[in-house]
Amino acid sequence: MTRALRVAMIGYGFMGAAHSQGWRTAPRVFDLPVPVEMAVLVGRRADAVAEAAERWGWAESATDWREVVARDDIDLVDIVTPGDSHAEIAIAALAAGKHVLCEKPLANSVEQAERMRTAAAEAAARGVRSMVGFTYRRVPAATFARDLVADGVVGTVRQVRAQYLQDWLVDPEAPLTWRLQKDLAGSGALGDIGAHAIDLAQFITGQRLTEVSGTLETLVAERPVLERASGLGGTAGSERGAVTVDDLALFTGRFDGGAIGSFEATRFATGRKNALRIEVSGDRGAIAFDLEDLNALQVHDATAPAERQGFTRVLVTEPGHPYLQGWWPAGHMLGYEHGFSHQVKDLVEAVAADAPLHPSFDDGLQVQRVLTAIERSAEARSAWTPVS
Repeated sequence: MTRALRVAMIGYGFMGAAHSQGWRTAPRVFDLPVPVEMAVLVGRRADAVAEAAERWGWAESATDWREVVARDDIDLVDIVTPGDSHAEIAIAALAAGKHVLCEKPLANSVEQAERMRTAAAEAAARGVRSMVGFTYRRVPAATFARDLVADGVVGTVRQVRAQYLQDWLVDPEAPLTWRLQKDLAGSGALGDIGAHAIDLAQFITGQRLTEVSGTLETLVAERPVLERASGLGGTAGSERGAVTVDDLALFTGRFDGGAIGSFEATRFATGRKNALRIEVSGDRGAIAFDLEDLNALQVHDATAPAERQGFTRVLVTEPGHPYLQGWWPAGHMLGYEHGFSHQVKDLVEAVAADAPLHPSFDDGLQVQRVLTAIERSAEARSAWTPVS
């Protein structure tokens, strides 16, 4: 590209704020190959989206995403809406020649994700790129964990343990947001946060899940209905509605490289706010990452003499660590929002170089197939269900 990359973002809830932070900050921290312009923010309520656009730094706001996608002055569409609209918006944007960044999970069903993957492949032949927003891949310690596993530091991967623990639904009177409605969200804890655990496990190990066995549970069956929903917020009314998704998911999985994995995704882990944890054990060592200590990686060298063995806490803040070259002196910590800046960095560099983006829609489809296999296993109470 020889001019600025003009971005339209569709949606303005919690993820809208996070993505805006990335678009606003990355060009000021990293030496990007092309400038970025936050051109337009799109939402259904004109007053609310205009307020968000002004607060977050978007040049203008709009209420019709179809008109925005069709504009000649838009180069990339960032989709942060609920999952039920991902397929329609992404396919339309790719057909219009726009690069696409779509929040995870890619869609609400395998069928939708397959259509998105097909549209992405056809668009790629025309030089149009697409990516799924599995942002935790771009936490420096998580990327460094991937690098260590790829370099053979843990040897042959034998076991993976992954958890994503939250507690924002422990209160049975917490309101019925869109995230608790299957027609909008697709699934509950499984798709919302379990998808992150699945993607991060596959990313770090370089292996894909091939079969799973799962249990899903809805612990609170109905909740107060929101009078006005926005992200995780809104005002709860007196009416109550049914929760149509899972509150927690427990599952095991087999990887194509021979490893066995155990996974937990729950919104009922009392006292845990955002604990995404993964530990990878091999025949030569192990690594462990915890999002609640996101600047550090625990590394164990099983080949060292027994009297010197033990997990070592590596502070991932050195200039040679992934993404750190643009930030602060060693030991000065990064936070949750920095992953979104790293996502923008990688996206803009790839688009400017006409290179593939990762994670791709194909990666997103594979995660969607894992989610569906877990749901089928839970419904059938079967021991193992293939990821087909």
